[in-house]
Amino acid sequence: MPLPLRRPSRDPGRPVPARALPRGPSGGLRWTGRRAAALGLAALATLGMAEPPPRGPQGLGDRLFPMLGNTGYDALSYDVSLDYSGHNDQPLDATTEITVRATTELDHINLDFARGTVRSVKIGGLPAAHEQHGEDLVLTPAFHVSRGQEVTISIAHTSDPRAKGDGGWLRTSDGLAMANQADAAHRVFPCNDHPSDKALFTFRITAPQELTAVANGLPLSPGARAGRRTWTYRTSHPMATELAQVSIGKSSVVLRHGPHGLPLRDVVPTADRAALAHWLAKTPAHMAWMERKVGPFPFEAYGVLIANARTGFELETQTLSLFEKAMFTTHQLPGWYVESVMVHELAHQWFGDSVSPRRWSDVWLNEAHATWYESLYAEEKGGSRVSLEARMRHAYQESDGWRAEGGPPAAPKAPGPGQKIGIFRPIVYDGSALVLYALRQKIGFAAFDRLERAWVERHRDGVADTSDFVQLASQVAGQDLTGFFQEWLYGDRTPPMPGHPEWQHKGAAAKPGQPKGPAVSPGPHGPAVRPGPHGAAVSPVPKGAAVSAAPRGAAVNSAPRGAAVSSAPKGAAVSPVPKGAAVHSASKGAVATPGKPV
Repeated sequence: MPLPLRRPSRDPGRPVPARALPRGPSGGLRWTGRRAAALGLAALATLGMAEPPPRGPQGLGDRLFPMLGNTGYDALSYDVSLDYSGHNDQPLDATTEITVRATTELDHINLDFARGTVRSVKIGGLPAAHEQHGEDLVLTPAFHVSRGQEVTISIAHTSDPRAKGDGGWLRTSDGLAMANQADAAHRVFPCNDHPSDKALFTFRITAPQELTAVANGLPLSPGARAGRRTWTYRTSHPMATELAQVSIGKSSVVLRHGPHGLPLRDVVPTADRAALAHWLAKTPAHMAWMERKVGPFPFEAYGVLIANARTGFELETQTLSLFEKAMFTTHQLPGWYVESVMVHELAHQWFGDSVSPRRWSDVWLNEAHATWYESLYAEEKGGSRVSLEARMRHAYQESDGWRAEGGPPAAPKAPGPGQKIGIFRPIVYDGSALVLYALRQKIGFAAFDRLERAWVERHRDGVADTSDFVQLASQVAGQDLTGFFQEWLYGDRTPPMPGHPEWQHKGAAAKPGQPKGPAVSPGPHGPAVRPGPHGAAVSPVPKGAAVSAAPRGAAVNSAPRGAAVSSAPKGAAVSPVPKGAAVHSASKGAVATPGKPV
């Protein structure tokens, strides 16, 4: 359901509180005939002069994205039809149908939409007026929409894939894919673009016969006409708009089955199918591993979409996770590392997709858990050199710095102008996984495992927030954990680690007799990083960062999103990167990293 609008009243003429009006001896309001008549005339005059509320941008009031999403209705389903010409530098013709249920009385309906031209709108089958206000599309139906009423909105529009570096369509070497997190689905199709309002989806993609189109969910019967083919996919479970995925290109769909006969379908460039087969065969085992940890897979299908594009990130789009091809083909990353990244995105299907954040400040619940299971898997496959405890100890050393840079885990700092994906800082990855480690230390392994299973079962197909997690954790552990979470999730400083009094923050003097932690060298002007595969420096980076290939030992530097990575500033110390590995542009001064999951 949409969040309540959280804005202070700006109406200078709001009613005077009753306690300010004159009262009689009994305490009731006292009116004189002359005063009542005067007030009545004033009221009539005010009504005559009143103007309708202005139409314009609305927003849900999310602390990090205040203008994202809309109030007044609940989106129930989307039916998105896309007509692709075969050229990924040309706008697509599209029709988006949205069925909504009004949660209040409506004379106008706001949707999020940008990067397209609206040609016509119908609501309830009748033509409706439309106006564009920034990235809000304001619709005026021909009739009043009553609370509880369901209506279907049909919008004929274009969808422009010519990227501006801020998400939405992702142009690949042979077509298109989507990368909508955190706020970019509305740059592809009109929607209520906030994870709190999940809905069922149907995608109908028409493309030239030689191309393959795939989307979230399972396929329905395709249709063909005049050298073109229409592919239809439908989800069986509700989905947040940021998790939508459509792939169009010269692709092969590789089919197999996972645990319990679960349909698995991977989408790969046809030319690379043989080279990628080794990695695709890993998914059934990954799926079985995750099910042993947290329970049954929550959706109707799963697979990986390997895009021939430079992204710098991997993305947990529902039932079809997005990966860049370079992560699998550079041959410089050890197998355990690549597999742990695959498990990271798979874990998101439970944590972030099935259980979605109510507000973007709750995104730590997504990334903490995905990083947690990534780390557990890496420990099992990579051995003592990548132990969970060593990784968490390093995170503890860095945590105060991460909090200063990006805010505490459950109260992240707002992104800067033009950097909306800037909420994906180190604090929401290892810094938030550290909270889970502290929780397990406090309540014990058995209670922690019960909590993980209970969380994804209780909130399956829904939305949840930090307070829900705190409440469930307290219930499962049989103790009030409010104070514990208050310190760990909202404190400016990282609390002492239960069971590890010897752990120190960076810069803290070790007490006599305490062992020193592993040496970690800081990046130029930025936070320290943990050792990665083959000695490469690895650090969590913002989603959507620019990427480039770099030879071993080459200097790299942060760059504006979409720009090529260049040489480092004079005198800056830069860690080596595996030859040919994807290099992420990070926050100012941060060290580059290969293949970081997001």
